Amino acid sequence: MTRKNLFLRSIILVSLFIGLCMQGHAQLQDENKMEEKTGSSAAFSAGADLVSRYIWRGSDYGNSPGIQPAMAFSVAGFKAGFWGSYGLGQYSKQINDSTIANMGHYAEVDLYLSYTWKGFTIMAYDYFFPNSLDPNNGNKYFNFKSGTTGHTLEACLSWGGTEKFPLQLYAGTLIYGADKGKDSTGVYGAGSENNYSTYFEAAYQFNVKGFGIKPFLGGIPFGSSWYGPSGGIINAGCTFTKTIRISSEYSLPVFCSAITNPQAQSLFLVFGISL
Repeated sequence: MTRKNLFLRSIILVSLFIGLCMQGHAQLQDENKMEEKTGSSAAFSAGADLVSRYIWRGSDYGNSPGIQPAMAFSVAGFKAGFWGSYGLGQYSKQINDSTIANMGHYAEVDLYLSYTWKGFTIMAYDYFFPNSLDPNNGNKYFNFKSGTTGHTLEACLSWGGTEKFPLQLYAGTLIYGADKGKDSTGVYGAGSENNYSTYFEAAYQFNVKGFGIKPFLGGIPFGSSWYGPSGGIINAGCTFTKTIRISSEYSLPVFCSAITNPQAQSLFLVFGISL
């Protein structure tokens, strides 16, 4: 067994005992969504975010404004839901020095299951990316074959902090699907074996004069076609949130994030509205 595989298996085993998953890929903000309660411990929620850019773990997805709907059901610590992101404009991708491909409108539909207990959460997350140019004949949703599936499964673990010490910790490992290692030429994503791409993040949430402020820092221990060619910091920045009162019965949550990816030497400023 290689050191890399031993390290990854250790992460997953420890995760199952201590872990939880903080809202990761989707930046779910369910506390700002409409909720229809069905009982003292069960609730449905639905809503959407409008964002100027979809930036996830230090990378730009779709290079355009987007709408991100979400819906979920929760009861007694368990939660199941869908999250999606749809680009409002088309984007292109540099394939090589001479080829630029039209990628259509970015699309993503995710499914997740989680359980939270005393601030700890464990989550299974399924990322799925339809073919943006031909969604009805591209990636098949019910194709789960390792080499051809459009799904990628992640095991996530996190701790949400406490009221007096609001430090949030997250760890997630891609365990199956469209996350492959290197091929014979050393290119990540072109191999046949799972890469087990892993991401860690720490954030600290506090409030100042009506603003929610959350600095965060995220990194990877080794290279990945998802995150970057080598281990290091890939996601650092700060998010500011504010709830604007529209009327006595309705408030509008807004947020703004400054995000940098030191490994890619990129910088983003993102604005969003939660509906």
